[in-house]
Amino acid sequence: MSDLPGLDLAALAPWFAQNVPDAAADLRAQLIVGGRSNLTYRIESGPRGWVLRRPPLGHVLSTAHDMGREFRIMSALAPTDVPVPQPIARCDDPAVIGAPFFVMQFVDGTAYRSAAALAALGADRTRAISERLVDSLAALGRIDPVAVGLADFGHPDGYLGRQVQRWSRQFAASRTRELPAEGALHDALDAAVPAESSTGIVHGDFRLDNVLVDAADRPAAVIDWEMATLGDPLADLALMIVYQRSAAMLGAAVADASLAPGYLTEAETLERYATATGRGIPRFGWYLALASYKLAGIVEGIHARFTEGMTVGAGYERIGELTAPLLDAGLAALREDD
Repeated sequence: MSDLPGLDLAALAPWFAQNVPDAAADLRAQLIVGGRSNLTYRIESGPRGWVLRRPPLGHVLSTAHDMGREFRIMSALAPTDVPVPQPIARCDDPAVIGAPFFVMQFVDGTAYRSAAALAALGADRTRAISERLVDSLAALGRIDPVAVGLADFGHPDGYLGRQVQRWSRQFAASRTRELPAEGALHDALDAAVPAESSTGIVHGDFRLDNVLVDAADRPAAVIDWEMATLGDPLADLALMIVYQRSAAMLGAAVADASLAPGYLTEAETLERYATATGRGIPRFGWYLALASYKLAGIVEGIHARFTEGMTVGAGYERIGELTAPLLDAGLAALREDD
């Protein structure tokens, strides 16, 4: 056994053998994703493989890394049209590896992050992948939370206003420097909170590289449900568009898959989503501003962990440079409703 940051395999092995079917005592592990989100590891035992998720090391944003919530929502969605990895076992005892964690099915697929990776597939395949991405988000938006046992998963009333305050608190918890535009964007959002467009399941970070795509260019699994809750589904749509805009604005500094030839344009994305859900998209500039504020808060939290030396892996040296442009983009988005 060889340990990785955040994963003591010797401590994990007895629990794993007892709770995961077909697991042997000898475990091998590989870090899949580290530092920006929950830590994700590929665990192998003999010919079998699984995925283990645990919170990041060091400073974490309040409520953003709840293993129980992520496990529960994937369990609820497993029988639906939204593809998710099959959850297998969960551990709430931090004494095992130092934090709560869960184990899920390993899904073979590609998380496309760069325009270059999609460009290699060609424009037609890229268009199909981006269309199916929107279709998966629309399918999530059509699910009745009560029907899948998630009636108490969140408090959808007042969701948008609470999101403004939540990310304000996260900025305060991650503060390492002055960001004047943060206060300006918070105040502008807080002064103009719209009524919710509808109630549904919100993924919280829906984007192409949080979807594993199979060899036939279909979504094999939507992953990273750590921020999921009940609320306004347009929040997910807006965040996906903000990621798309960020790629155009910041290029390779962020995931830029949406710049690949054939990828749906912003207008095409909105039209496809509206058609698939049968819903209008009112006051979308405000939703885009909220998504920019949220993404800036996520980035600033990662930057805070990096300054504390608590990220795992490389590529975090310049992450803090993204916060200010995202805040400015949020202020600009508010003017789209004028």
